[in-house]
Amino acid sequence: MSHYIIQNASIVNEDKIFFGDVLIKNQRIDKITAPNTLVSEGAQVIDASGLHLLPGLIDDQVHFREPGLTHKGDIYSESRAAVAGGITSFMEMPNTNPPATTIDLLEEKYSRAADVSLANYSFFMGTTNHNVDELLKVDPKNVCGVKIFMGSSTGDMLVDHREALEQVFSQVKTLISLHCESDHMIKLNADAYREKMGENIPAGYHHMIRSAEACYASSSFAVELATKHNTRIHILHISTERELALFRNDIPLAEKRITSEACVHHLWFTNEDYEKKGMLIKWNPAIKTASDRAAIRAAVNDNRIDVVATDHAPHTLEEKSKSYFNAPSGAPLVQHALVALLEMYHQGVFSLEKIVRKSAHNVAEMFQISNRGFIREGYAADLVLVDLNKPWTVSKGNILYKCGWSPFEGQEFKSQVISTFVNGNMVYENGQLIEGQNGQRLLFNR
Repeated sequence: MSHYIIQNASIVNEDKIFFGDVLIKNQRIDKITAPNTLVSEGAQVIDASGLHLLPGLIDDQVHFREPGLTHKGDIYSESRAAVAGGITSFMEMPNTNPPATTIDLLEEKYSRAADVSLANYSFFMGTTNHNVDELLKVDPKNVCGVKIFMGSSTGDMLVDHREALEQVFSQVKTLISLHCESDHMIKLNADAYREKMGENIPAGYHHMIRSAEACYASSSFAVELATKHNTRIHILHISTERELALFRNDIPLAEKRITSEACVHHLWFTNEDYEKKGMLIKWNPAIKTASDRAAIRAAVNDNRIDVVATDHAPHTLEEKSKSYFNAPSGAPLVQHALVALLEMYHQGVFSLEKIVRKSAHNVAEMFQISNRGFIREGYAADLVLVDLNKPWTVSKGNILYKCGWSPFEGQEFKSQVISTFVNGNMVYENGQLIEGQNGQRLLFNR
């Protein structure tokens, strides 16, 4: 089994940075000691001088497109890209084809991941207007949660009947993740712009059609329902300054019943980037203004926003090259999320400790993931070594997504992922994937 000594690393963990050694043995973190002090017979020694050791990132929102949409991506291809980017665990969304809205369909995804995923995995159960009986069968100890699309996006899983929402909010006891946009308001905006501009609306109008008002109307309604029923909800991909007033930072994460997520693209891009990137950065919810981005960054730092994720959602370039109303929303991100966050560290936006807190520790705490998300003795050895000073440029030749493109193409990043460990197995090293040991199903202490 896996047996390594990572020697003389700068360890970023639990809001501190310190020099130390880490012994990996039998898939676990066996010991953490002062630098250059560990000895273990038979261990492969890795000199991490000049490198930073982080807990592997846990991405609580990805769309890997399997089953049914595998021309865009699949569990195998996208998990490879994830571990190359330092993401060691993911939680995948149910809007596949068919959608994961029954226990049987959900378990088929788990079975497939066990066969092919390089990263650890969990899958959300999908909600419809009529499947509450299936939702109540979910075992919270081995399923990350339930997903509700309160705004329609890719797929056909919109839950818009108030009676159905009341039923789910009042009866489902596990965590509920939410996509919040008002479909009614978006339709009115889309019809108005279509009447003025026809079908070929520039991408720069996307944030006006899927507006801040549409986001707030839906998010505030979700908070209203959750407060009424004491529901444990998690609102995904916050994109507006106005929504931030819905979230608290005056209580510990463990006491929150309403939590929120920011995504890398809303922390990086603004509406000014539509002119250059076009439909490549068309996401739902839309990338909005520089003021919104600044407010979301501040909310990550002051703990109104609890976790950072990707909403990784690959489409082919052919699909993304279509006109506004025909081009799907979403883009691939898992390979480049960590290096983008580290770029924001270099820019003074986030500290290293904050990046680790929001992309590993808090995800593990919030979902109550068993023995992951921290560099602790006895925990699973999900780890990533990064070089903060090894510049590289994203290009077609180093993109691992099945769709073959990235919104970061041409971007130079100052930092680079050097090695990734999943359950103590090195699965990525210096640009090369190391296959043969698959990830494990995430378990939850609930």
